[in-house]
Amino acid sequence: MRLRKQNLIAPLLILIGIFLLMNSGKDIGTGSIFGYFWPTFFLIPLGVFFHWMYFSLIGRGIGLLVPGGILLTAGLTCQIAIVTDSWITMWPGFILAPAVGLFELYWFGTRNKYLLIPINILAVLSFIFFIAFSIGSMLSQFSIIQPILALLLIVVGAYVLFRPKKHTY
Repeated sequence: MRLRKQNLIAPLLILIGIFLLMNSGKDIGTGSIFGYFWPTFFLIPLGVFFHWMYFSLIGRGIGLLVPGGILLTAGLTCQIAIVTDSWITMWPGFILAPAVGLFELYWFGTRNKYLLIPINILAVLSFIFFIAFSIGSMLSQFSIIQPILALLLIVVGAYVLFRPKKHTY
């Protein structure tokens, strides 16, 4: 498959068009476009380049997968966080980035089972933090519901703790 310029430029034009549409009526300069899309201009293409080098040019150079996976995941994390202004919920993507790179090394490499240990640790930590901060962010949106939810959790916890024990004979 031959890589054409149109395949590289089209997604970039679409992203800039969406950005301009979302920010119509505001004074937009080159600095603000770079401020919003620096991951798309630098990190994501570099991650894709490392993957392209691994799969087509070098002939399975293992050293390209880990940095490629890290850069691609970190770039996507940054881009989503910048566009949606959700750094507080997206930062666990940086913990997930090395897990993705190591998982690619495992999947496309020699399938060394010992790589699964750090992959699982990093992925589980990332998902725990992502869920915790997502729930916290959602609860802060609904400040009226938070005291009700807190009381409900206390009542359910107390019931589970002090409920009558069933005796089995």
